[in-house]
Amino acid sequence: MCRFLIFKASSVDKELILPGRDPILLAHLLTRPEHSIINQSYDSRLRIDNRRPINGDGFGVGYYTPEADPELGDGPCVFCATTPAWNNLNLARLAEKTKSSMVFAHVRASTAGVLSETNCHPFTFHSLMFMHNGQITNFQRMKRKFASHMKDEYFLYVQGGTDSEWAFALFLDTLDKLGVDPSGPAGVNGFGHEMIRNAMLLTIQFVKDWSKQCSEGDADNEEPSLLNFAVTDGHSVIVTRYITSQTEEAASLHFSTGSKFIEYEPGQYKMERRDRRQDVILVASEPLTFERSDWVTVPTNSILTINNQTVLLHPIMDEFYQTDPSVSRSSNFAASRGLVSPIVEPQASTNVNLPPLEREGRRRLSITV
Repeated sequence: MCRFLIFKASSVDKELILPGRDPILLAHLLTRPEHSIINQSYDSRLRIDNRRPINGDGFGVGYYTPEADPELGDGPCVFCATTPAWNNLNLARLAEKTKSSMVFAHVRASTAGVLSETNCHPFTFHSLMFMHNGQITNFQRMKRKFASHMKDEYFLYVQGGTDSEWAFALFLDTLDKLGVDPSGPAGVNGFGHEMIRNAMLLTIQFVKDWSKQCSEGDADNEEPSLLNFAVTDGHSVIVTRYITSQTEEAASLHFSTGSKFIEYEPGQYKMERRDRRQDVILVASEPLTFERSDWVTVPTNSILTINNQTVLLHPIMDEFYQTDPSVSRSSNFAASRGLVSPIVEPQASTNVNLPPLEREGRRRLSITV
């Protein structure tokens, strides 16, 4: 399936210029790292998906301009194409000349929708930007429920045929019904991380309920949905790692924080930590570095919030939430779709003090080899 990447840096303090707070050159995320998201699209170290061994069904990168400009508006700039990311010269050229403090990048292996630019992530609506890694089970059966539930404005917004774009339209409709106009200005502090998080949780609830309704009595269509969603208003970022199962592991998701994302050797990067500040935050389906200490695994069925350079992790407590952290989830379903590490311990540890990666039964060594 897909891979995505998020970069967020703190705004520049004009009184105290710190290197980590400068906008990053897109090439440091997309093309130069040995394990950049573009290289992952054809040479993933954590993929065992025999059906779609590469992410060659298009790509997209979205970013916000470093400084506010009324002429440009508050929405992101998006460049996408249906060619493989590793074979697009324009992307490489733009990455060497473009900087931003907020970047979304996505490489696609399609599960729904034809190969077209309208189906490439990230999707945008005024100041909001959205992308998805995973699949919505029974989406074709659910599409009528999506359409009948949402306002015409968001129904007509959909241009492509992916489950992901319909999920974004549902999110926009949900945000609207919570009292926030998605087409309005985000303001100095955006729409608010709590409001965006609530809209995301309700979106997942709708998808979950409709999928269950459409699969009742049909054993062939009861596989879980994989809902790794990411959305931003240019200020806050909300990311989910979620699966509609109590026993299966969700698609992989990791984050890294520090003072600066640096290249210490050609093609080799690491997260530099000079102090406790989180001037730079990266969220990725697959780590960009092989430095073991750089990355933290987001637990399955959790929602990650980035607000004012602070990372918050909340469990999504519903019928698929595991109250016992020592219970091991199976990685078979997600692994069959190339969405988790192939290196699995014989048995998951019952030590609740271990980080989530080890507790899930996967070796942290798998991102260092």
